[in-house]
Amino acid sequence: MSNRYAVILAAGQGTRMKSKLYKVLHPVCGKPMVQHVVDQVSSLKLEKLVTIVGHGAEKVREQLGDDVIYALQEEQLGTGHAVMQAEATLGDKEGITIVLCGDTPLITAETMQALLTQHEEEQAKVTVLTAHAEDPTGYGRIVRNDNGLVERIVEHKDATDEERLIQEINTGTYCFDNSALFQSLKKVGNDNVQGEYYLPDVIEILQQQGENIAAFQTPIFDETLGVNDRVALSEAERIMKSRINQHWMRQGVTIVDPTSTYISSDAVIGQDTVIYPGTIIEGTSQIGDDCMIGPHTEIISSTIGNETTIKQSVVHDSEIGNSVSIGPFSHIRPLSDIGNDVKIGNFVEVKKSTFGHGSKASHLSYIGDAEIGENVNLGCGSITVNYDGQNKHLTKVGSGSFIGCNSNLVAPVTVGENAYIAAGSTITEDVPGEALSIARARQTTKENYVQKLKDKMNEN
Repeated sequence: MSNRYAVILAAGQGTRMKSKLYKVLHPVCGKPMVQHVVDQVSSLKLEKLVTIVGHGAEKVREQLGDDVIYALQEEQLGTGHAVMQAEATLGDKEGITIVLCGDTPLITAETMQALLTQHEEEQAKVTVLTAHAEDPTGYGRIVRNDNGLVERIVEHKDATDEERLIQEINTGTYCFDNSALFQSLKKVGNDNVQGEYYLPDVIEILQQQGENIAAFQTPIFDETLGVNDRVALSEAERIMKSRINQHWMRQGVTIVDPTSTYISSDAVIGQDTVIYPGTIIEGTSQIGDDCMIGPHTEIISSTIGNETTIKQSVVHDSEIGNSVSIGPFSHIRPLSDIGNDVKIGNFVEVKKSTFGHGSKASHLSYIGDAEIGENVNLGCGSITVNYDGQNKHLTKVGSGSFIGCNSNLVAPVTVGENAYIAAGSTITEDVPGEALSIARARQTTKENYVQKLKDKMNEN
């Protein structure tokens, strides 16, 4: 097998997106388009991966990091000119280079591998990835000779009326003999409607030299979708969402309504988990077996254990244990760690806190910057008062403690193990283990107060 290289074209501004965000950074199912392409091509055991950047170059570098080599296309003078920017890195290499567009997020590693395999089997100088389009408007057309061999590719704007009837289209993905690619690029001109240097012109140059030109037609047209505007972005999202949902259903996950369920391409879901309508699973979330998620639940970059139920709630950047019940209408904010057999009930907010096994906050509570032990009961309206206006402070509640309803724990404060806090208390000092702490005003009742108040008002 020859050495393999890849060039990803990601320098276009994407004016039709009408956005401040650089085109290839627009997300599809939660991941930037160009990241989808990089992730897929990286599985092909490449020697080098070069990304051509232009507009928004720094943002692309921030997204892709140091896993790729960058080449800057300062002026956007066409796809051929873009690939030429990789010459400093790849110009002297022997092997195969696959060229891809950074705005084709649906292309898969399987299709790329099939393209490479055909290229190697036919010992071609270039192999074009093509597709059949019912409506080929806007695409470059594959022009074949009488023997069915690829003769050239003509851009839509440069095509004759007869050529525009051709339905086999150029997807913008190619395999090249690397040496032939860079030698031919030097011969590409810009005598066309756009005044640009087209990469497809390399095919005609190689064909005129008598070189072997091959084509691989993908049976899955959707993979070739290039995103140039918000309409195409929406279509890519729909296709990717369907692809992801079908994958997990085939892996043993029940998705009650796939049309209203959004799952990140990086998420992992266990068998016999049920996903109800309106659920969004983002980032690198991992969900265990036998869970019930939703309806109308958002999970962001979190780990969920087995047999856990999360209803109508938000979980963000946190870890949730096994057999946990969350919701409805709970909010688990970042850096929370919820142990096994915990209950977080309706209208409970948890932030940067740990809950030991078996603890409960059943309703209407805020628990922030806290360490809650095992088998703790936090009554309705329990609050950790963690912020003094400048700094956040820690609350510790020992295992087995009982916090009565409508209690304020003013941090920094520690409640010992098996302690009791009376309902309505505001705790400002540490409470020893197995103690009962009452911190509320003594009740005073003034009998006949209302009548006395009325009499006084009548006197006036």
